[in-house]
Amino acid sequence: MDTTALRSVYEKLLDVAATPDLGDAADGGWNADQVLAHLLSVDAAIAAVALGVVAGSRPTFDNRISQNTWNLDRIIAEHAGTAELIDHVRSQAAVLCDIADQLSREAASVLVPTILLSNDALVMDRPVPLAVLIDGLAESHVPDHTQQLLDLRAPLQGHTD
Repeated sequence: MDTTALRSVYEKLLDVAATPDLGDAADGGWNADQVLAHLLSVDAAIAAVALGVVAGSRPTFDNRISQNTWNLDRIIAEHAGTAELIDHVRSQAAVLCDIADQLSREAASVLVPTILLSNDALVMDRPVPLAVLIDGLAESHVPDHTQQLLDLRAPLQGHTD
């Protein structure tokens, strides 16, 4: 697989995550640390699925744990602040990309039973090729969370549109 696009969207996300004026979501949604913890959970799960496929097992992907508040709080508590979360996302994204770079065409095409939820709504419940899971990170998942982080920026003082 070619992970050039995935590496690029992660760099943009990490640049945005390092913005010092990220606040709380106006709609009560996740803060920056929760977004980063969610990404750590998703990336670890997809890397585990990819390694499982290479090992010959047929794992499943279910993103519900990556949205669980208790799990996000646990991940956040294991880090000494946002900077450490950012560093962990950076290193784990690199591991995921390194794994994906080494997938054979056959491994990338293995169907992975997948359950995806977003905002408590079922988005997908069907098998998809492993490559689709990984490419989906670059195509929508990481860019969507980058926008979510951008939306947490404090409004410019005195700025009017």
